[in-house]
Amino acid sequence: MTGGPDAGRTGTAPRLVVLHSLRPPDGTTKYVDQMVDGAAPEVDVRFFSWRTALRERYDVLHVHWPELLIRDSRRPYLRVVRRRLLDVLLLRLRLQRIPLVWTAHNVHPHEAGTAAEQRSLRRFTRAIDLVVRLNPASPVTAGRDDVTIPHGHYRQRFSRYPLPDAEPGRVLYFGIIRPYKGIDTLIDAFAEVPGEDLRLRVVGKPHEGQAEMVEAGTARDPRVSSLLRYVDDDVLVEEIRRAQLVVLPYRGVMHNSGSLLAALSLDRPVLVPASPTNEALAEEVGPGWVLQYRGELTAEVLRDAIDRTTDLPAGGPRLDDRDWDEVGRRHAEAYRRARALRGHR
Repeated sequence: MTGGPDAGRTGTAPRLVVLHSLRPPDGTTKYVDQMVDGAAPEVDVRFFSWRTALRERYDVLHVHWPELLIRDSRRPYLRVVRRRLLDVLLLRLRLQRIPLVWTAHNVHPHEAGTAAEQRSLRRFTRAIDLVVRLNPASPVTAGRDDVTIPHGHYRQRFSRYPLPDAEPGRVLYFGIIRPYKGIDTLIDAFAEVPGEDLRLRVVGKPHEGQAEMVEAGTARDPRVSSLLRYVDDDVLVEEIRRAQLVVLPYRGVMHNSGSLLAALSLDRPVLVPASPTNEALAEEVGPGWVLQYRGELTAEVLRDAIDRTTDLPAGGPRLDDRDWDEVGRRHAEAYRRARALRGHR
């Protein structure tokens, strides 16, 4: 696939073939959309397969979640095969001077892998040439160099859909439902907030064991409802816009969240745990949009956030530096920088 609407035009910058460790876009909003639709005209985007990575020509390998290259929950024997393939790939990169770029979506995987996986990821980390940080507060402990390129917003992508008004008292969690996301703490905290006019909505595809947890919450409190599956963009936009407040109660240090940017793109305030990255984002977008709490999410914290978001701040959140074209231009610069680190002119 060729990135960007003008990718076929001849430009002054030399063309770059970039292999991303991502699946092609599937019509639902994912990070890959920014890499494709926002790609600079001189960047040709390719999608990962082991055959492509090991045998075909490309100028830069851009990896996003490296652990996903070597994990297979259903076929454990494939984990061994993939770890060996990763070793061969790293050897190819070194011998052919192909730069390795890593976007630090997470500092560490959310779910710890096996000891063998961790050894493979350490070898991967040692091979990184350039780290792309999604925010200036992100700690960088890998690579020979690093750049900061923010996560893009979704305003233009979502603008094609109807934008309903917020329903007072409606609280929303959306996104993949995994243990580290902390949805159980949100359900428990909400249960202790009085008010028959309040509603909690949980939307997203659950990992193993998580559907039962959400369903137990809906059975316990009639104010809680759920939609436990992936949803198309039109449904996602409607769910976010109908919410007065979005809550993302992640456990641990919250580093980066596409869901947070999606909510802000639709002018909805978000309650998140305090972290350096969330503090930086709150300062960037302006007061009243990113609300933070310290410690555990409690009924008092949730009630206070609901009260504070009864009226939206004047104007939408400031997201000007997160335009996809700007993000794509800065990625193209990063790729050229990575190639220079490998000795390419």
